[in-house]
Amino acid sequence: MDESINILGEPLKECSNSPMTGFFRNGCCDTSDQDMGSHTVCTLVTEEFLEYSASVGNDLSTPMPASGFTGLNPGDQWCLCAPRWQEALEANAAPKVVLSSTHIGALNYVDIEDLKRYAVDLN
Repeated sequence: MDESINILGEPLKECSNSPMTGFFRNGCCDTSDQDMGSHTVCTLVTEEFLEYSASVGNDLSTPMPASGFTGLNPGDQWCLCAPRWQEALEANAAPKVVLSSTHIGALNYVDIEDLKRYAVDLN
């Protein structure tokens, strides 16, 4: 696993444990070379984003009990793939971002200024 540092250069904070999120399902947006999707952006999910995601083939609202996935609802926090967040941004459907819980690895795919514009925890 890569070092747990957020995009602000601080220790990475938990994104969510209800629902449990992250590539490693540890509640954090940690990443490694095994995480091909780069599940590094901690988002505050919106209805608009969920609709967008479903429209491009990634239905995050529908529960999948066989894999322990309860489905997401607006207001849930979720470690989203950085390239998918960028796609949603370009489609004007990007969800809000929790910077303190967004892994520095997201910057390989997304501009920090874009993330800051959508931040819920920037003073």
